[in-house]
Amino acid sequence: MRCEVVAVGTELLLGQVVDTNSAWIGEQLALAGIDSHFQTKVGDNFERMVECLGLAVSRSDAVIVCGGLGPTQDDITREVLAAVMGVELVRSAEMEERIRSLFGSRGRSMPESNLRQADCPAGASFLPVMPGTAPGIRAVLDGSLVYLVPGVPWEMEEMMRQAVLPDLRAHAGVSSVIRSRVLRTWGQSESGLAEMLADRIHALDEAGNPTLAFLASGIEGLKVRVTAKASDEAEAEQMLRSEAVRLEELLGPLVFGADEDTMESVVLGLLARRGTTLAVAESMTGGMIADRLVAVPGASRVFRGGVVSYAGEVKHEVLGVPPGPVVTEEAARAMAVGVRALLRSDASVAVTGVAGPDEQEGRPPGTTCMAVALGEEVTSLDIQLPGGRQQVREFATISVLNMLRLRLLGDEGSG
Repeated sequence: MRCEVVAVGTELLLGQVVDTNSAWIGEQLALAGIDSHFQTKVGDNFERMVECLGLAVSRSDAVIVCGGLGPTQDDITREVLAAVMGVELVRSAEMEERIRSLFGSRGRSMPESNLRQADCPAGASFLPVMPGTAPGIRAVLDGSLVYLVPGVPWEMEEMMRQAVLPDLRAHAGVSSVIRSRVLRTWGQSESGLAEMLADRIHALDEAGNPTLAFLASGIEGLKVRVTAKASDEAEAEQMLRSEAVRLEELLGPLVFGADEDTMESVVLGLLARRGTTLAVAESMTGGMIADRLVAVPGASRVFRGGVVSYAGEVKHEVLGVPPGPVVTEEAARAMAVGVRALLRSDASVAVTGVAGPDEQEGRPPGTTCMAVALGEEVTSLDIQLPGGRQQVREFATISVLNMLRLRLLGDEGSG
């Protein structure tokens, strides 16, 4: 079965909203074993939407249209489907009552414009799952299945999981499952990873299953995605586990986590496992390290706090950095020692440097000095990071957390 995705909204074409819905739907179709050869975006224009839907139906076995099911005048996806089907819209008294009840349950009166959402093309039907006030619609058009789903991401995802995907799989007769696992890496380029895994990639290409792909994710690192196709969940999971172990052996400490892991969640987990508390001293990152740490549930068990020592005098007076230049490894080391003593933590990290756009102390933008204090040893690095001001700050944040991660792993290995 070939399934096409059509995303509706002029805001998508103007770049005012990023179309994450199509990406999510495409991923779910792949996991369900359903091919998707086309994804299209179209503005809120009746003629162009009719043309777009007609083309999609002519070349695909199923079409998922995302967006344009709201109550306002520019929400015309229902009308477009009715026009392509050559039928009238019919108002459902049952759906009208359901929408009224949703508003009533929230203590709100329903605007009359919401009644448009109770309209359905003759011969089509509402989807059984309705997370919000916008009901989805299912129709058969020239032998192709057509699904209309809301553009609100959480509503769309719920409707897809519970109604659309099961229906698609049933009609496609898909018996196999496709599952993926992502290994998350930091510290190597995509070409570098490809060289390290060249022999394994060749072997997988010849076998055909599982498959391997690289996904560049900016400050979140490079992802190595393994995808397996199997007869059932258990077989797919076994294939993924086996391949993940082999890849981790080849990549070593470059792999910091898997799937939904983040650098900060992994670091906090390592610290919690050994009962070690953490403090941070930040200059160029301006609180970014602390922000990422506290976004992880349970961070308070480990993270004691931080000092944003942006001004030079704060570094000297609060953290005890000796007089002199502050964009140096020596300053970073002193910041790490100072914040650890100040906040009475077991470990600490520190970052100072030049985010840009101008030089500081004769050092170019991107200069990053960072340090980790753990046990009796304080280690430091002086590196040059790429990108503009924001990118340099983000890279510095992940880099110093990775430096701490490697120190913690090294301590475990030596212990």
